[in-house]
Amino acid sequence: MQTTVALEGGGATIAEARHLAADFLSRVQERCGRCAVPVSRRVVELTQLVVSELVTNACKYAPGPVLMHLSITGQAVEIVVWDSDPVLPVARAADAGRVGQHGLEIVMAVAEGLEAQREPVGKRITARIALLDDADDSRGRPQ
Repeated sequence: MQTTVALEGGGATIAEARHLAADFLSRVQERCGRCAVPVSRRVVELTQLVVSELVTNACKYAPGPVLMHLSITGQAVEIVVWDSDPVLPVARAADAGRVGQHGLEIVMAVAEGLEAQREPVGKRITARIALLDDADDSRGRPQ
């Protein structure tokens, strides 16, 4: 399953993106069933967090529209955000005194993978959130 949306920017864009991500994962759960593709509340919340951070950065640093693509690839939710700014993001060194600008650090902490690529116009940021939570993973553990 997958979906792609164009986001206009502006004040409501980030909330809209979070809502669209939650709706997408709800449809995945309904369509695929509990056994085929588990989507825990934690996965939904992490996906919304990553979407929020990536879309916030796109709206803040790039003029024009933002594209968001969500898909299920294997046992992960793949989140792709495209914007028109070709400058690739760089995680900053930890600084407890810094106010703000922690978005990329947050995404790196919760995502299974993160990639940034320049495109002919702008850039594409891809993050993956594992569908199987460590808390849900009882393989190899005594019951």
